[in-house]
Amino acid sequence: MTVLVVGGGIGGLATALGLARAGHRVTVLEAAPAFEEIGAGIQVGPNGFRALDALGVGAEVRARAVHVDGLRLRCGVSGRQIAGLAVDEEFRRRFGTYAVVHRNDVLAPLIEACRNHERVELRVDSAVEAYAQDGDGDGVAAKLRSGELVRGEALVGADGLRSAVRRQLVGDGEPRVSGHTAFRAVIPAQNVPRSLKENVVTLWAGPRYHVVWYVIAGGRYVNLVATTDNGATEPVTAKPTEHTEVLRHFAPLCDDAARVMALAREWRAWVLCDREPVTTWQDSRVVLLGDAAHPVLQYAAQGACQALEDAVCLSEVFDSRDVAGSCARYVALRSERTARVHHVSRRMGREVYHPAGEAAEARNALFASWTTADLHERLEWLYG
Repeated sequence: MTVLVVGGGIGGLATALGLARAGHRVTVLEAAPAFEEIGAGIQVGPNGFRALDALGVGAEVRARAVHVDGLRLRCGVSGRQIAGLAVDEEFRRRFGTYAVVHRNDVLAPLIEACRNHERVELRVDSAVEAYAQDGDGDGVAAKLRSGELVRGEALVGADGLRSAVRRQLVGDGEPRVSGHTAFRAVIPAQNVPRSLKENVVTLWAGPRYHVVWYVIAGGRYVNLVATTDNGATEPVTAKPTEHTEVLRHFAPLCDDAARVMALAREWRAWVLCDREPVTTWQDSRVVLLGDAAHPVLQYAAQGACQALEDAVCLSEVFDSRDVAGSCARYVALRSERTARVHHVSRRMGREVYHPAGEAAEARNALFASWTTADLHERLEWLYG
């Protein structure tokens, strides 16, 4: 029989590829009319690249990526540098590749690899609304919105933050609204003044806001994300937003950050959401993965990386002779680590990116006290 994977994003396609490479037949059920990602740039850490290597697409993603020279944290008000981390030979020798990409630069190699694999079937316009397991415990059926039943020996819910599979399996309602709004824009690199062009990920942290930007798409575009702790209470996804509306959330703002913000012409807004960590990712032959299992805020740049890790882990332990047992092993291996990433992501938003006054001064003093070796040690649990 076949493993059903619900959702054709990065996590779902990575899972399909990993399971197929391990010898299993896979059907991916994607609700949209095409396989595509909403959004623009993401950062892929060494742990994400190791997962991509395990799936056989690491080289393709590296070829599309921008390999940055470093990460830099600056004060959003004064512009001065608070901390920096070089992505140099020492970093790469210890951890591996750190790069920035357009989301489609990860998705496209996964799609191509899945399409070229004889054990993978890709289906679009196949929105899954629920699942039902056979009474004898030998299979599971995905119930599509069209009324069709698609059967398999197992089902992986990789259908994102508002997962239909999670709704039935966990039943914990709507996601938690963080109160933070992220405004995103993509700027043609040719429009960026030479004085602002650096091959680094730069983040300006101000009182209750931060602005981050970096080059993507082989240097053709700059990805810009400006996030404000504005107390938003309603979820918003990719909402077009006027430039003047965006700017009012970011003051005072240092000259360089203001010049970067001024380059954007089209903005879209997302109100950031996550969920409390849970360990109930499994219902016998049904299991959750990626944002469906453990959605995180963006602040540790680990959403895609954790989904990729999930895909590799599940593919390595999955055994069609003991589906429920292998799903349980996957959950046991992944739940503690993903919960830690969740808590670190929330903490970074509060204590690193958005503090004001004395809290910001304490952050600056703490970062100033750390050497490169200290920073590497603090990253070991995540990247090592």
